[in-house]
Amino acid sequence: MTRLETERLMLRPWLKTDAEDLYRYASDPEIGPIAGFPVHTSVENSLEIIDTVFQESGNFAIYLKSENRVVGSISLKIGQQSSLKLTKQEAEIGYWIGKPFWGQGLMPEAVEAVIDYALNTLEVTDLWCAYYEGNVKSQRVQEKCGFRYHHTAYDVRTYYVNLYVG
Repeated sequence: MTRLETERLMLRPWLKTDAEDLYRYASDPEIGPIAGFPVHTSVENSLEIIDTVFQESGNFAIYLKSENRVVGSISLKIGQQSSLKLTKQEAEIGYWIGKPFWGQGLMPEAVEAVIDYALNTLEVTDLWCAYYEGNVKSQRVQEKCGFRYHHTAYDVRTYYVNLYVG
């Protein structure tokens, strides 16, 4: 299993023992809707997500070393794994982080690590990111990481999604 490490973070596979941390942040009604997932309703619900959705390749827990816990999630969906109908040389990065960690530069740090891995290890040629309309923090992360506006898609899971390609 792939692990990526930065100064403050370890991006690693999800573990069953992460369920409480996942629930702590994914149960926040401000997180799920802007990240495209339903609010988690219990630790058991979070464990089910870990056992199913997060077992697919390309899903990483964002582990904050200084806190000794998982604080968010980042994914790299290559080609047909993505809902964007990408070629096998293209990939989509998706992410979210718990509200207490907003504004600390952690998400750009995680995204940069995934960009480096995708381009230099997996030899992906194009990377895409999306954010739901109004999610200015996610838009800023993408801009900081070098993504540029490409187009707006409508009726994608009932929200606008602005796509960036880097």
